[in-house]
Amino acid sequence: MRDRGPIPFSRYMELCLYDREFGYYARNAAQFGKAGDFYTSSDVHAVFGRLMARQFDEMWRVLGRPESISVTELGPGRGLFAQDVLDWSEKKFPDFFRALRYVLVESSPALQQRMKEILARHLGAGKAVLTGESVTPEAADTPTIIFANEFFDALPVEIVSADGSLRVDQHRGQFVERWVPPSAEEMEFLDRYSVHPEAGDRLEVGLAAQQYASRVLDKLGGGFFVAIDYGYTRAEQLAGRHRGTLKAIRQHSVSASPYEAPGEQDITADVNFTALAAVAEGKGMAIQRLVTQSQFLLGVGEANQFADAFEDCRLPQERAKVALQLKHLVTPAGMGESFHVLVASKGVAEGKASALAGLSFGTRTGPNRGYQQR
Repeated sequence: MRDRGPIPFSRYMELCLYDREFGYYARNAAQFGKAGDFYTSSDVHAVFGRLMARQFDEMWRVLGRPESISVTELGPGRGLFAQDVLDWSEKKFPDFFRALRYVLVESSPALQQRMKEILARHLGAGKAVLTGESVTPEAADTPTIIFANEFFDALPVEIVSADGSLRVDQHRGQFVERWVPPSAEEMEFLDRYSVHPEAGDRLEVGLAAQQYASRVLDKLGGGFFVAIDYGYTRAEQLAGRHRGTLKAIRQHSVSASPYEAPGEQDITADVNFTALAAVAEGKGMAIQRLVTQSQFLLGVGEANQFADAFEDCRLPQERAKVALQLKHLVTPAGMGESFHVLVASKGVAEGKASALAGLSFGTRTGPNRGYQQR
């Protein structure tokens, strides 16, 4: 800033999170779980990965049971979800497991090291492979399931207000905010996928999420794209909700200021699912109705009454504990209603994707949260 002047907020956020030396995700691998700053669904219970393994198996069968299939996870963290999917697939879905190759896309050296420890058996057997910052394309005829759980919310965003586009500057050792006229790209994003800021609004413009999704889906010959995150649609913004969702998280506490303890706190923004769905649609994918995580997991689990969760329980106390953990994943008081699931498909027969278990719960009465302006 001293040398070149103010920087876009997205650049500030990128440095805080991903700088190789001082970035939040690069420094250590202790952000997750009770002792860290936040939970992910895989920190709650292995049932999340087990249910997704069941859904991935169904997707594989919908794709015609190909001899090989890739599950590519974006931002896999410590690898707990991958471990749960691989272990449960090996135990319960052996045909799918034989066809499966699990690709982990993670740029953090600290998290890569944790994954090498947690997934040592699967990495050693060649069933899982760890890559850096970019998705490694499989063979052109290999179907792929691209999976992103709480990934897009951590990508840098631009911030716009009625005063313009936000720049971050420094003055006497303190961060200060400046505003400049918004770019053509920012204005186009607001026109197509969001709303224009009113007085007091600070809206996120997820250009980086769109660019990343475009690069990833450009390589997808056939298969599925599954994104699970907290977020919103343009219709909800038009209704006056989600006008500014940027937040910082540290030790399970939420702060509105991204300028405190840079590199030592997470910075996130809710995902604009209208914009994300538009990218997938532009890549020739069929977009399914947006559902809550609650609807999705209940749809996958109801076929066998959530036996995936309770199989290892031997005592009533164990069942009670697992029931509470499952409740956290599916109820409005937990993650169930704040997280949503976007599913898009390519090369799948019409009607088969919409009939997936995760998309079938409450289809007669469940709300259809539209992507486009009505």
